This record gives sequence, structure tokens and C-alpha cells, in this order.
Amino acid sequence: MSEDGRDGDDDRDGDDDRDGDDDRDSGDRTHLVYHVDGALVPADEAAVSVTDRGFQYGDAAFETVRSYGGTLWRWDAHAERLFGSLDALGMPVDEMGLSALDLEARVRDTLRANDLADASVRLSVTRGETPGFAPPAADETDPTVVVLVTPLPRGGHAAAGGTSTWEGPATLQTVKTRRVSDRAIPSEAKTHNYLNNVLARVETRVTGADEAVILDDDGYVAECATANLFFVADDAIRTPSLEGPVLPGVTRAEVLDIAHEEGFPVEEGAYTPDDVRGADEAFIASSIREIRPVGTYDGVEVGGGPVTTLLSRLYDERVEAACYAGDSEEADSSDVAGDGDAESPSGGETDGPDASPE
Repeated sequence: MSEDGRDGDDDRDGDDDRDGDDDRDSGDRTHLVYHVDGALVPADEAAVSVTDRGFQYGDAAFETVRSYGGTLWRWDAHAERLFGSLDALGMPVDEMGLSALDLEARVRDTLRANDLADASVRLSVTRGETPGFAPPAADETDPTVVVLVTPLPRGGHAAAGGTSTWEGPATLQTVKTRRVSDRAIPSEAKTHNYLNNVLARVETRVTGADEAVILDDDGYVAECATANLFFVADDAIRTPSLEGPVLPGVTRAEVLDIAHEEGFPVEEGAYTPDDVRGADEAFIASSIREIRPVGTYDGVEVGGGPVTTLLSRLYDERVEAACYAGDSEEADSSDVAGDGDAESPSGGETDGPDASPE
């Protein structure tokens, strides 16, 4: 049983929503169908050209979206961030002939083809194929669009069958690899050029840590390799500010929205590893893992706690209300469109809402 009260699954550290890259055992995916450049193809036949710029240079952007009961969780936020990433790469979607509706249709077609309601979805848009290194103008770009899906367990309330995609609190390790400066690659852009994060995770092989904590050039905590980091100290929820080289995670924004709605003191700032190691609680947040408590950081026990547990419960309530409300009426979950107490950081009691809009 995991710390959030739901039965733990295998340690499927989901794609970065920041939702992080996929640490799940890929297993046998030959039965799956992917969407590649406008066509649905069997997973074992899915491919892009070796001259595609996403393959050659990491010249692409992506999003990892979670589907709960057929609902694409916070799709608008993911689409907005994807478009922002593409803008940062000089590929405005409107100039390439793409739209949020078109991309959403490809995602839904892929889920439908796989008969999946609960899944991880990775949506990628590359600059396509070019004869040379120089990138073409956006209106001359023929982008490659790929949709990959992976089955996941039901989310939402444990009492309704919700299951975590992780088992046990996370172990974190500070790594020597530093976060790429905004002056090099904009931190708000979620690109295929993921070597910075990959090298950070390579370092964790020695200790077997679940996550790498990456610092900025000044030695402050930026983020984990595949998740945003939060901690509780001095009766406040704290997380690295987006003024630093931090990816604006969709789940990060959801956690902050819950915290503000519940009246929790929240601070976004610059923090050292010692600040996190000395915290009362800590947790990581990403689209697939949602909210996962931190067990140890650099070998120092931190742990989750009442705030982490409460935030996780409130998150589950939002998912349950928005994505699985029809289950109680025996509705088809694929057609869905759309309580204990715990102490707050300030010491008061608070009840979680049934649901909240984005």
C-alpha cells in the first residue's frame, strides 16, 4: 500500500509533464497502435525518417498528457505549453497548419484505436525532414506529429479503484549536472533535446535513486530530472520559482492552485539542497506520478506528511469529479467530457473540494 493510501503499482515514473521522461518498463507494446504523421500504425511498425530533425537534432517539442477515463486531463494547459515550446523553437503552430483541435483529434483517435480510457499520452511535434542543417521558415515546415500511448491504471479515489503509478516514497539525489541556462535553451520549452535531464539520471545509477535533483548555475535547486519539487517548511509550501530555469509543470500549477484554494501559505523562491533536506515534508509532482512523497534526499530522511497526504487527496478528488463522475451512474467512461481531514501548514483543519476548474 502506497503512502497516499492507494495500492502501489510497479514503479512507472511517468513521462515528464511536467508532467518527466518515462522510466516505466516498456514491456510488450507490440499490441499497441501509434499515430505517426497522420496514420495509425502498429507500434512495432511505427517509425520516423532517419533524416527527421527531431531524430537528428532533438529539434522538436513534446507533451505528456494523462487520460483519465477518456478525459485528457488539463488538455488546454498542455496544448498551451506545447504551443509555447514550438514558438520558442521558431515553429508557430498556425504557420505550420496545426491547431489544438487537430492535435486533440489525433490523440483521441489513438486512444480509441487502442480501446484505452486510462493512459499516458506522449504528443510530439518535430520540424520534420530537411536537406541540410539550417531550419526552414515555419510556413515552409512540414512537421512530423507522433502520438504514443501507454496503458495506465485508473486514477482518482482509491475507494473507487484509483491506483498509484508508483510504489513507495521517492529517493532523491543531488547531481553534478547543472540545469541548462535560459540563455541557452528556454526552460519553459519542453523539447526533445533532453540530454541535460538524461545525464542527470545517468548519475543516479550509482545510488539507485528514483530522481535526480538538478541545481542551477548558482547552486540553487531548479527541479528534478522528470518532475517539479515541493517541500514544506516553516508552515508553508515551497517550490523553486519560475524565475529560475524551471519547467512550468502542469501538475506544478495544479498543486499551487489547490494550495491557494485551500488557503495554504505558498512561497516560490530560491532554495538550496540543505533547505529541502531540512524540510518537514517534501514531494515531487508530474503528470503521470501526480504527487509522490519524498522518502530520502541525499540519504537524509525527509518523508511525506499530513500536507503531502492532503494535497494528494485533493488532487484525486479533482480527478474523480472531473473524469469519473459518470462511473457512479454506470456511464461509459470513454464518453466523459469532462474526504478525510488533515492539518494545513498553518495548523488548521481543511476539507478538500469535490472539484475545481483549471
